[in-house]
Amino acid sequence: MSDPWAGILDSDEVILWQGRPNASLDIGPANWVGFVFGLCFAGFAMVWMLLAKQAGGLFWTFGLIHFSVGLSVALSSLFWASWRRRYSWYTLTDRRAFIATDLPLQGRKLSFYPITEDSDLKIEDGVPPSVIFKTEYRPRKKGSYPVPIGFERIAEAREVYRLMRQVQRDAQTSDAG
Repeated sequence: MSDPWAGILDSDEVILWQGRPNASLDIGPANWVGFVFGLCFAGFAMVWMLLAKQAGGLFWTFGLIHFSVGLSVALSSLFWASWRRRYSWYTLTDRRAFIATDLPLQGRKLSFYPITEDSDLKIEDGVPPSVIFKTEYRPRKKGSYPVPIGFERIAEAREVYRLMRQVQRDAQTSDAG
């Protein structure tokens, strides 16, 4: 039987923890903002289509794309995070944190993040909590916005956080020695 981590882990790298996020719905205020915006967008498109239909012809069908986009924004703001977590797996080694996803239509993706003495570790409260170990900045029209990266909604968050702190301490002593 072949090792699924062969070629991914360093020869002396050790897996400390593996787990999966809780995939239940977690709907907060930001989700509702996206949902309401999407519904308003879809509602405007629906009104436009009804008015265009009264003029006759098939011109009203051009509103279908806007209606679909509005519904997509509304539904994805409520369900996307839960859907993504359902197809995610987490692994912590004595050097790195791995996030694997296998999303339908997008395929498999494996991302890894070194845990160093400079990693900004924190626990985000929630039920269950999350362990954040990196912040990426994604561009937008004017500037960028922070996106926290970590093991989202895991029951063992406190233990994983403790393990990550130990990895940091080990990195400090190996750098000092």
